[in-house]
Amino acid sequence: MQIIIKDYTTKYSKGALSVWNEIVEDGAAFPQDKAMDLEESIVFFNSQSKTKVAVDENDNIIGLYILHPNNVGRCGHICNASYAVSGKFRGIGAGKALVLDCIKMAKELGFRVLQFNAVVASNIAALNLYKKLGFTQLGVIPGGFRNKNGDYEDIIPHYIVL
Repeated sequence: MQIIIKDYTTKYSKGALSVWNEIVEDGAAFPQDKAMDLEESIVFFNSQSKTKVAVDENDNIIGLYILHPNNVGRCGHICNASYAVSGKFRGIGAGKALVLDCIKMAKELGFRVLQFNAVVASNIAALNLYKKLGFTQLGVIPGGFRNKNGDYEDIIPHYIVL
């Protein structure tokens, strides 16, 4: 399967929303605790510094990322990103393609550091990918993430200098 990274447009709204809400509803990775509707998602995806989608050769959504400043002012050169890959397409390299494109895009937008605030400790695939790509772990925040079932789990912030 070919993975193509494209700029998000409203053409991809329904597919992007479906993938995003799949992760939110799973309750094991994203901080959001309720799904968005289509109108909310269009505003949300368009409000980012950059939103991109991963599609297959038939232009079907596989995943997406959002990229935005992590902070403001004197820390505005540090960006943050979130990645979502549909459960149907995990393990084929979509996450890696999205992260690599995001790093390139962050540089193009003038950011100097990409930081992940809350990588959930049980997200082994993400942890392995970030290690492979050269990200640095910053430590552990005990109980920093509340799972859907109410249990708390550690989070592991990461960064990479761009």
